Amino acid sequence: MSEPVELEALDLAALLCSRVCHDIISPVGAINNGLEVLDEENNEEMKAFAFDLIRKSARQASAKLQFARLAFGAAGSAGAEIDLGDAEKVARGWMDGEKAEFSWTAPPALMAKNRVKLLLNLVLLAVSAVPRGGHIKVVVDGAPSAPDFSLHCSGPNARIPAAFEKLVPGQLIDVHVDAHAVQPYYAGLLARACNMDVVAALEGTDVLITAKTRVLTD
Repeated sequence: MSEPVELEALDLAALLCSRVCHDIISPVGAINNGLEVLDEENNEEMKAFAFDLIRKSARQASAKLQFARLAFGAAGSAGAEIDLGDAEKVARGWMDGEKAEFSWTAPPALMAKNRVKLLLNLVLLAVSAVPRGGHIKVVVDGAPSAPDFSLHCSGPNARIPAAFEKLVPGQLIDVHVDAHAVQPYYAGLLARACNMDVVAALEGTDVLITAKTRVLTD
């Protein structure tokens, strides 16, 4: 198998920024639309609708930014650890705006930030595995220093994301990486940095995404 090809640092930074902007532009645009309605309408019912839209969209924008801060951002200094409880909170905030139901089982623990970032990026891949909704079950096992992650994805037309074939392993030959495709590529970078192997497999009509810590041998 050929060696992974890595994007240039400037290209990776630009694409990740574009990804975050893509995720939050919709709720921010909805806030702007709600404000325009308030400026132009005197109807109380329409004003109530606008306030509801603004509140809902502001919550969604905040949730997406909090998620992005942990999933893509620095999230502390080098070597920092992140509370899995905080990771669950931002994951649930993100999933509030998605079609799939969501469950999370993990021990109370601090974990190295890159492992937590990987876990959150796998949540995004799990969402793409059930495009019509369903259920995503996240389970974290093992010691925080050598964890295993599993994400069970069930729903109509559940499928292994096409991104797994080349983007997660980092096989970028003849692959165009844009603001959407950079996320699975970034998940693969995190996995390799954490010494973890990410695999997606069909289990009947469901998809199982796993990330397992490699056992180092002498």
